[in-house]
Amino acid sequence: MPTNKEIIEAHYAGFVEGDFAAVMAPFADDIVWTEADGFPLAGTYVGPQAVAENVFAALQRDWDGYALVVDEVLQDGDTVVAVGTYSGTYKATGRDFSARVVHVWRLRDGMAVKFEQVTDTAMVNAAID
Repeated sequence: MPTNKEIIEAHYAGFVEGDFAAVMAPFADDIVWTEADGFPLAGTYVGPQAVAENVFAALQRDWDGYALVVDEVLQDGDTVVAVGTYSGTYKATGRDFSARVVHVWRLRDGMAVKFEQVTDTAMVNAAID
């Protein structure tokens, strides 16, 4: 059985490989996904479908080349933390950005039940305004 760290690493690898099934695979049916206050998609979404529609689809709709480069993934029991950098170009303005980010994951029985994003929203919003 993979470790919690490996489960989340496989989630991120799914984005790189264009494998949406792998992206969604670790999500519990009742995952609680929180985008940071001040982030363009700020809010809390419950369930994989809500995350897919309100986060992943919205990022594709509004941004060109939106990406996350993960530098490090750390595990402490059921908590996994990923540290990296977001980047992309906002379609409406043509401005790009780069911002550091931390994702905090909580897993139960190998499934992600909670996600929280912490990022420099000022850097993201500078591309939008």
